[in-house]
Amino acid sequence: MTSQTTAPETPAPTVVPSAVRATSRTEWQVLRELAPYLRPFLARILFALGLVVIGKLANLAVPLTLKELVDALDLRGQPTALVLPVGLLIAYGASRIATTLFAELRQVVFARVMARVSRRVTLQVFRHLHALSLRFHLARRTGGVARDVERGGEAISDLLDWVIYTILPTLFEVALATIVLVWMYDWSFALIVMITLAAYIAYTFVVTEWRTAYYRASVEADTRANERAVDSLLNYETVKYFGNEEHEARRYDQTLVKLEEAQVMSRKTLGVLNLGQAAIVALGVSAMMWRAADGVVDGRMSIGDLVLVNTLLLQLSAPLNLLGMMYREIKQAFTNLERLFGLLDERMDVQDRSDAVPLRAERPSLRFEDVRFGYDPRREILRGISFEVPRGGTVAVVGHSGSGKSTLARLLYRFYDVDAGRIAVEDADGAVRDLRDVTQASLRQAIAIVPQDTVLFNDTIHYNILYGRPDASREEVEAAAKAAHIHDRILAFPDGYDTEVGERGLKLSGGEKQRVAIARALLKNPAILIFDEATSALDSKSEQAIQAELDRIAEGRTTIVIAHRLSTVMNADEILVMDQGRIVERGRHGELLAHGGHYAQMWALQQQDSNEGA
Repeated sequence: MTSQTTAPETPAPTVVPSAVRATSRTEWQVLRELAPYLRPFLARILFALGLVVIGKLANLAVPLTLKELVDALDLRGQPTALVLPVGLLIAYGASRIATTLFAELRQVVFARVMARVSRRVTLQVFRHLHALSLRFHLARRTGGVARDVERGGEAISDLLDWVIYTILPTLFEVALATIVLVWMYDWSFALIVMITLAAYIAYTFVVTEWRTAYYRASVEADTRANERAVDSLLNYETVKYFGNEEHEARRYDQTLVKLEEAQVMSRKTLGVLNLGQAAIVALGVSAMMWRAADGVVDGRMSIGDLVLVNTLLLQLSAPLNLLGMMYREIKQAFTNLERLFGLLDERMDVQDRSDAVPLRAERPSLRFEDVRFGYDPRREILRGISFEVPRGGTVAVVGHSGSGKSTLARLLYRFYDVDAGRIAVEDADGAVRDLRDVTQASLRQAIAIVPQDTVLFNDTIHYNILYGRPDASREEVEAAAKAAHIHDRILAFPDGYDTEVGERGLKLSGGEKQRVAIARALLKNPAILIFDEATSALDSKSEQAIQAELDRIAEGRTTIVIAHRLSTVMNADEILVMDQGRIVERGRHGELLAHGGHYAQMWALQQQDSNEGA
């Protein structure tokens, strides 16, 4: 018999990947969305902020102590000359140690907040991505989405650290220094500080806003490059089959060229920003030192006063120079967070109703009642499908590729909701409920599927079988493998059940992957079974053995068999023949053969192929 593969029935949905269309947000909107995650840690945040304030006060004490120390050194020949400087030296050293101590204590106190908030936001995005419908995941680009999540998680820590514990304390330090200068000297010093600060902030704001466009372009290019790299590596075998390594390299390089240009412009404009900031700070420092030197010459200020002004300026110039970098980093963090929260904006097409109830399924019956559905509104896939799967019964669905068979399984899982009609399930209490009236989690818990295209996790065989029921014991996993006739094959591997299956299970043969999928479904022990071309990857001998096992485990369970090989559905209670989204025939195997319609033609054709291949 010639094995044929059912073509995917899902057309490419007209959905723009999430990584491209993140909703535009202002900085305040991003902060508002972040605020609920910070609220549980408010006390810890305030305590850490208090430590920062104490550290800044200790830092301010350094130049004040240094001034007294310098002035005290002029008291030569007096009895206090040997005592006072020692005390001031101790105070000076203690101030510097306190500055570092409280800064590090702040890190200790706040580290948990940054890590926990980043974890919770990233986890929520991860859960939201899993909650989105299949429509989104068919359109997404895995590499781009993963890159946006990664950058967004890192941006949370950066944003909190820069805003709460760097920019605000720096402004507080500038205000303290200004007050000290006005209090100890005259208003001209404060005026110079304020003019310098105002010019610095204005210049930084204008240039950084200009640079943000280049950073956004860099982020976009980086996302696109990651998308192409991941997509190409996931399809490594296809690349090799067609010898298109250079073609893939050229496509990847096209995105790298855009990334290169964006990064070059970002770095060039950074030079403009840094040069302007340095010039503004240098002019401010020079003006302050001129005023201080003039005061020393006039006798209004001591050498210690000159040292105080100089030290204050040096202490302020460092955070001021840093302020530009802080603002740039914050803008970049906002951009990354905007893309992360943009993933949360993706609408969940399939959601539980507020009054949805858990499904209690033991031997449920299923009803498709005039179901109509299309992946794209312009093309209807299912056109008025109606049938019933009785309690513990087996209904098979056959037909040519593209007739809508696999779509029935996706609708039963509620990967999509029907456009018209309804799918109903009769639960253990005898109540007939629309699938939309039960929770998705309980519905999917009651179903297990053996798909045609089995994709495994890049982990061990044991883990992939255990995935059917993560709390199962080792003995139960092995029992499921025996039922799927793969236990002996697994033991023949050098690492047995600990054998790594590779990316998407590529280290296993098609038949081995199919048997792992069968074992995984058996371990779940579901009330509803779906076999979607479950034996398509097996040879004829293995197919007969597995088919007998599938028939055995289907006993007492409500089962839907989607098949291309008609020999696998001969014993079904009812066989539905689909063509172009409609049921054109229904009945048992013998009845359909006697009818001489579509099913009989398919049977004759497959028997002919089987005889020719023998």
